[in-house]
Amino acid sequence: MRTDPVTLKVLENHAQAVAESMAYTLFRTAHSTFVKETEDFTTGLTTPSGMTFASPRDLGATWFIGLDYKGAIEMIGDYEEGDICVTNDPYSGFVCSHTPDMHIWKPIFWEGEIVAFAVGHIHNTDMGGAVPASLSRANTEIHQEGIRFAPTKLVSGGVMNQQLVDTMTLNVRMPDQNRGDLNAQIAAVNTGEAKMHDMIRKFGVDVVKNGIEDLLDVAESRARAVISNLSDGDFRFVDYLDEDGPNGVPVRLELTLKIRGDSVVMDFTGSDPQLKSALNMPTGGNPRHILLMVGLNYCLYTLDPSIPLNGGILRAATCIVPEGTVLNPQHPAAVGMRSLTCGRLQGVVMGAFHAAAPDRLPVGAAGGGGIVNVKTFDARSGKLSMASIDPVTGGAGGSAKGDGTDGSGANSAFLKNTPVEINEVEVPIKFRRYGLVPDSGGAGTARGGMATELEVEVFTPDTVITARNRDRSIFAAWGGAGGEPGAPSRFTHITPDGGRIDLGNTDVVPLGPGDVFNLTSGGGAGFGDPFARPVDLVVRDVLRGAVTPNAARKNYGVVVDQEGVLDGAATAELRGAYVAPPAETYSYNANRRDFEAIWTDANYAALTQALTLMPVHWRHFVKHAVFERIAVLPAAERRGDGTEVWAAIEAVKTRVPGLASSMTLQEAAE
Repeated sequence: MRTDPVTLKVLENHAQAVAESMAYTLFRTAHSTFVKETEDFTTGLTTPSGMTFASPRDLGATWFIGLDYKGAIEMIGDYEEGDICVTNDPYSGFVCSHTPDMHIWKPIFWEGEIVAFAVGHIHNTDMGGAVPASLSRANTEIHQEGIRFAPTKLVSGGVMNQQLVDTMTLNVRMPDQNRGDLNAQIAAVNTGEAKMHDMIRKFGVDVVKNGIEDLLDVAESRARAVISNLSDGDFRFVDYLDEDGPNGVPVRLELTLKIRGDSVVMDFTGSDPQLKSALNMPTGGNPRHILLMVGLNYCLYTLDPSIPLNGGILRAATCIVPEGTVLNPQHPAAVGMRSLTCGRLQGVVMGAFHAAAPDRLPVGAAGGGGIVNVKTFDARSGKLSMASIDPVTGGAGGSAKGDGTDGSGANSAFLKNTPVEINEVEVPIKFRRYGLVPDSGGAGTARGGMATELEVEVFTPDTVITARNRDRSIFAAWGGAGGEPGAPSRFTHITPDGGRIDLGNTDVVPLGPGDVFNLTSGGGAGFGDPFARPVDLVVRDVLRGAVTPNAARKNYGVVVDQEGVLDGAATAELRGAYVAPPAETYSYNANRRDFEAIWTDANYAALTQALTLMPVHWRHFVKHAVFERIAVLPAAERRGDGTEVWAAIEAVKTRVPGLASSMTLQEAAE
């Protein structure tokens, strides 16, 4: 290491302060609610090659710690002082990951040499495209997801490219918001440049340059130290998205976590093929792409909260991610809803790490609520209003260390809630309810965090609600060590006459005057045997409204009334008669158990093998055709050993001439 430990710590704090100053500038000057309230933005500093070495800890989104800007930086031919560059194209350098995310970077020169880049992104409320807010599962190709800009100079030598700005504002639904947020981004990277110059003046350019490299090396060393304290082995975990498109079939995400000494390999072989929906995750096959690594960062930070948060962490891990799959799609696959897939993938990584450290990491977080956008009109003036009003995220999973956080926990905790009063000023709507949901957290020795419920009334025709990332209405958050899964999510349209329509995982909903929508996230899962939860904690839960008296009796064996009066004798009798079932590492809800009784590991392995041998553009079609055949197969013919899948594939080939071959796919796989 080139820098002594004391100086390096001082440099780390200064670099973080620079990133936080950028974040405060962006936070205070942004125009859209989603940036200035929900804080879906990032700021940071990268090396001249593009690796992030400093990020805020308390402001903005936490996904992009370790984001490598190299792919975008290299697409700009040359840099001069005063340049500022942007991109929102997911397939140009694989830095941006869906079109609403506008990434920005500015070279920081010192005596003619680039010493760092000031970087960041914001999530624009809208970038045009097929639906308000640009994002829906129903999109099938990226061309439907709004206007895109490959890496290009927004400012060249200090001169603004006004034509670029005009092109953007011409194609979006709320141009003033986009323009205002872009100006905030420019202010943020300018702040980063000024603060880095101050840092160089204070310490000297050589000390700063050496310190940047040493910060990355220290983060790598600390990450490897955390990993080396885990047991070597292969840890496999699988989870699902409810649907691969509107009225679709589940999306399987599979991971085999291989821990060897101080490094890990995350093998995602077995995950579903590229989809004809917007759930694909654009990684370009990069074995350390940040979207694949977010869950790793969360796990390592949970195991060691003092670990430096920079790209050095990623050097301790690598990923295997086959091409033509949902985690490595080919252009022009739609990717707008990659946040749903990435959020579930984070849970998959946490699930695998939980098996390696069950006493140190939590079980499944809630998920499934959605990020709600409203496009509506003022009833009197007719003026268009559009805003992202709230993330409905749900609680964290319980752990050996305690209950899951209620309402907003685990990998969704960085999304801040927007006060009701601000939302009702931004958009002419009425909040009828915004709060926590009793009995939604999975029962356990450590209870899962409660779900969040949002209920809103609209007043004008042609209102459109988009609920990005709707999920978990079928497969709930997984529990562990005898703890119960969390409650599933719900999305309901309540008509003016009181009728209730179950919207399932629908993410675009047209509404009219007097219509109400109710969106409830899933709940976090429980950890440990619920009957081992201390009685006083169950009584406290009842008094706080987290658990109803009926659930306290049924799930915890505690007899208590709504006022918190405990019946000690009845409680002792219930708990005395209780026989604990064998505690397994994971517990799943009934929907998942029923699904996996048909779609066994062997059946999925056969499907994965077959699809891998097909051209990418056939895979989604064949997957659906096989699911349709398996669904109507008589129970007596279901063996679960893969044979029914191979038979279904051969039947599809017979029906579709384009798939015909001289040998069966099963023979080719063997």
